[in-house]
Amino acid sequence: MGKPVTSRRDIRRGPKGEPVVRPTPASSLTHGPTETHMTDYARALGARLRAIRTQQGLSLHGVEEKSSGKWKAVVVGSYERGDRSVTVAKLAELAEFYGVPVSELLPDGAAYGGNEPAAKLILDLERLNTVPASDAAPLARYARTIQAQRGDYNGKVLSIRHEDLRSLAVIYDTSPTAITEQLIAWGVLDAEARRAIEALS
Repeated sequence: MGKPVTSRRDIRRGPKGEPVVRPTPASSLTHGPTETHMTDYARALGARLRAIRTQQGLSLHGVEEKSSGKWKAVVVGSYERGDRSVTVAKLAELAEFYGVPVSELLPDGAAYGGNEPAAKLILDLERLNTVPASDAAPLARYARTIQAQRGDYNGKVLSIRHEDLRSLAVIYDTSPTAITEQLIAWGVLDAEARRAIEALS
């Protein structure tokens, strides 16, 4: 009998022709609801990154050349396929490289393709000001982006979509459930927001 197969792997070639082994795409594995949502969102994010790149007439190797090697073609390609997670710092650097706001790199509800409940979630911006700056900074930047898009600067509360929880989860490199619980703990979201996570799962 041959050796049992414990996992499948997809072998590709790196920029110098060397074999690069990556895990089987997540779509072929079995996931729980939260992990599946995160995998789908990573793909939607990757598709958005690819769209921005192609809109600028750049190939993956063109990105590497234009950035003088800072952004390797194989790395950017893995972001676009959803094979590698993107930290908020890297996303901000990519946005700067492409000359677009970070929000332009984040997929919207249509890109994700989910059915979003009509109910709104309310961020308490006054409570956000009491959260340590190191923790609150990514959320504060995201909120300012939404305010700029809407021209809404009341400064007290901000309504967000359920889809924004997925965006914030990516920014904080965590799950929608975890980021919702954290926002509730900070007092930025009402505990009723937990129902939004149930709707996403």
